Amino acid sequence: MRVLCIGGGPAGLYFGLLMKLQDPRNDVVVVERNRPYDTFGWGVVFSDATMDNLKEADPVSAAQINAAFNHWDDIDIHIGGRTLRSGGHGFIGIGRKRLLNILQARCEELGVRLVFETDVADDQQLARQYEADLVIAADGVNSRVRASYAQTFAPDIDTRQCRFVWLGTHKRFDAFTFAFEKTEHGWFQAHAYRFDDDTSTFIVETPEPVWQAAGLDRMSQEEGIAWCERLFARYLDGNRLISNATHLRGSANWIRFPRVICHTWVHWQALPDGRRVPIVLMGDAAHTAHFSIGSGTKLALEDAIELARNIGAAGPEGLPAALERYEAVRSVEVLKIQNAARNSTEWFEHVERYAHLAPEQFAYSLLTRSQRISHENLRLRDPDYVAGFERWLALQAGVPEQALRLREGPLPPMFTPYRVRGVTLKNRVVVSPMAMYSCVDGVPGDFHLAHLGARAMGGAALVMAEMTCVSPDARITPGCPGLWNDAQRDAWRRIVDFVHASTDAHIGIQLGHAGRKGSTQLGWEAMDHPLAEGNWPLVSASPLPYLPGISQVPREMSRADMEQVRDDFVACARRAAQAGFDWLELHCAHGYLLSSFISPLTNRRTDEFGGSLANRLRFPLEVFAAVRAVWPVDLPMSVRISAHDWVEGGITPDDAVEIARAFQAAGADMIDCSSGQVSPDQAPVYGRMYQTPFADRIRNEARIPTIAVGAISEADHVDSIIAAGRADLCAIARPHLADAAWTLREAARLGVRDVNWPKQYLAAKRQLETNLERAAQAAGGKA
Repeated sequence: MRVLCIGGGPAGLYFGLLMKLQDPRNDVVVVERNRPYDTFGWGVVFSDATMDNLKEADPVSAAQINAAFNHWDDIDIHIGGRTLRSGGHGFIGIGRKRLLNILQARCEELGVRLVFETDVADDQQLARQYEADLVIAADGVNSRVRASYAQTFAPDIDTRQCRFVWLGTHKRFDAFTFAFEKTEHGWFQAHAYRFDDDTSTFIVETPEPVWQAAGLDRMSQEEGIAWCERLFARYLDGNRLISNATHLRGSANWIRFPRVICHTWVHWQALPDGRRVPIVLMGDAAHTAHFSIGSGTKLALEDAIELARNIGAAGPEGLPAALERYEAVRSVEVLKIQNAARNSTEWFEHVERYAHLAPEQFAYSLLTRSQRISHENLRLRDPDYVAGFERWLALQAGVPEQALRLREGPLPPMFTPYRVRGVTLKNRVVVSPMAMYSCVDGVPGDFHLAHLGARAMGGAALVMAEMTCVSPDARITPGCPGLWNDAQRDAWRRIVDFVHASTDAHIGIQLGHAGRKGSTQLGWEAMDHPLAEGNWPLVSASPLPYLPGISQVPREMSRADMEQVRDDFVACARRAAQAGFDWLELHCAHGYLLSSFISPLTNRRTDEFGGSLANRLRFPLEVFAAVRAVWPVDLPMSVRISAHDWVEGGITPDDAVEIARAFQAAGADMIDCSSGQVSPDQAPVYGRMYQTPFADRIRNEARIPTIAVGAISEADHVDSIIAAGRADLCAIARPHLADAAWTLREAARLGVRDVNWPKQYLAAKRQLETNLERAAQAAGGKA
């Protein structure tokens, strides 16, 4: 094959040498605009796993790279005059120039032609010149080739919020170092690591408004560097900060990171000679990952490995299939890294959000910011660090020091207690309210006794009953429970009494009104579709059906309607207290009645209950205040909200913070952070713990405790969320449907022995623990 690589960075060079290794008859040319051995930037970071990939692909260059690396395991976090260290992270740093020199020399050794000082303005002309069968566009984040074929590649470029400058210093850091300094303008942070015997990378980063407020946009390059030296002097030990971007002037060396995603990575171009030549994106031309997870060069090299592997397996005649396979495999792997990088990027963009945390929790939050490192993964890396942090967290939760000393093993964050008003929960696990559609005339029966009773015996601290409706016309379906009469109250009291008598769990109730989503079929029938017969009239904030052309059109609520509904909520809250519930939640999410007032998608009113967010919140806050006034003062009250409508023009996470603040001011103890189900047009971005960022923002910006919910399925998820301060409780839904004793099973799997089991089931406790220990040992792990 005749291969043309446009761009002589790591991707182009490495792909070139791999193609020559694969078949010396391949004619490979790498064209680079800079002079030989020119480079910009300082050091690059790999993980140990990346080095393993390089060793397998080309042992010779891998050995040279490995010999030039600086290895370290530790991360140092400097915040508030404290330094916190965590080990076991397995980083490797090398100077970018040194890496390129090794790859350039290896290319020359193998017969790859390197052409320097050639600025490619016309890739087609160059492809004809070298009679290329394959063109690799590895020309960087500002790729001209990508721009030339933008219609095919469909790049999505998101310029991030922080400004950063890439500097160096002769201060030798012995750990990957994060340093945070607060100025009168806001927070600045440095990312620093050593990459050779006498030089370290030193990246300074801050949000754009802070950068401007500090005047860095008006400083020369020299002035800006001097300003950073003064700010971070305590970490530099008298060493200077230096720049090798001398071609840039003034503030131009402070840039905003562009996150690049391309719809496709391959473009087939017809040349004048009649041939169709594929142009393939690689490295930063195809995708970028923020430097805070150190993966840009890693991704570029692994792109090269995967493409070369697929071409070798397919042969020249199978090139289209090889390219299709390359894109399919790499796009998935890149997406994983980019998702982690997005989480990391957003964390550093909002340091102010987390600066109120104690240094211990701030450091933990930083270490787990990408969600790729979980609590148990961190324990594998540095068990002493995690043990110390768990002890600190348990003390903050009120666990007596004497009790911690007497414990046989660790107390994971999931099993720390939590107090709200007069209620102390034994752990951080909540059985999320889940509709069962199994009541008759709103009365919960034996099913609910068995369902909720089993989950209360299963180890969770709080069991929430499903949305319980405040009137017959407030039901979602005919099978939904209610509290609008005393018979329903007495049926609930039977369940509550069982939970209190037979378990150490608490039990809560969620009150709601279906609004425009009412009078529908049971959940396992045609969900959200009207009943075949016997429909009742619906009310909502505005006369908009949930499913256009299918659902009933609700009546827009009058003021009299609002007062009646408010009074219905109050009456039900009184009955909930009489039934003995420990916790009450007001349902203001998922498009039901109170939610329909909050979202602009469903509230088109022009009176004092429509328009601005403050106006749209007026009626839900009125209901909340009325309910809080009759709910016992020593019992908690939470509010479930949809923190994101997932529809353009709907509620956003920014709005959710303001919504939370409004309910907090009204007396809410916690915000239960769900999302969506307000509009059938929603387009959620699903994934592991995908709604936790909403709980995180609300907790750390509005400063109100939160409940995280959504795709939380492992104790490790709960531990990571609680430990990082992203939420205070975790609501688990589907896992509790599959396993009523989910919490007890997770405790046994983690080796937490001192959890209460129902005495009737104690005989099974030790057997479960032993079986899980054996399974872990057989798998080479540890329970």
